[in-house]
Amino acid sequence: MTLPLISTLVTPPGNEVELLARASALAGYTLGELAAHAGLVLPANLKRDKGWIGVLLERYLGASAGSKPEQDFADIGVELKTIPVDSAGRPLETTFVCVAPLTGNSGVTWETSHVRYKLARVLWIPVEGSREIPLAARRVGTPLLWSPDAQEELRLRQDWEELMDLIVLGQVEKITARHGEVLQLRPKAANSRALTAAIGEFGQPIMTLPRGFYLKKTFTGPLLARHFLI
Repeated sequence: MTLPLISTLVTPPGNEVELLARASALAGYTLGELAAHAGLVLPANLKRDKGWIGVLLERYLGASAGSKPEQDFADIGVELKTIPVDSAGRPLETTFVCVAPLTGNSGVTWETSHVRYKLARVLWIPVEGSREIPLAARRVGTPLLWSPDAQEELRLRQDWEELMDLIVLGQVEKITARHGEVLQLRPKAANSRALTAAIGEFGQPIMTLPRGFYLKKTFTGPLLARHFLI
């Protein structure tokens, strides 16, 4: 398939309508086609390049944040989240939201949290993720612009407050992926030597693996199913 109408030389979108139009234009193309058109080398697999699909799509969508701790489309307040799905459109893995702060959390509230900021408005782009499909042949799906409704935000807030309480109380190393109904805290580090400062159970400074907030599949699955009528 040729890509005559899709450009990788795009400026940041001026509004949500423009962003959604760009994302919709990618639906149906394979990652191989998009990579070739963008001049990007397709990795052998995603084990060491977990963020590669996001980087590829950012080329076409005009994301401006890069690695900065702000929304991918900060000027219009939208975060980009690619999500691998199976043949039935169900998420295959959890979704990374942001790095968790392990120190300096006095006075932090849900309203001012980075998790809430990142999830306030999300452009979801499902991508075929089944292992039996070669990476180059995986197709990009129909995009969805989403904001949490009152019930979804309540569930996110409750989990965030529970997890942050444990961090502040020095229990970070006792938190497992089973904590939280829809939001979980997991180690996020390139290797076991990448340590960061945290608070121990007696209030003492400790070094531990960096942690990240992730959305569980029990949250993103119903979200996609509801909007795509799966």
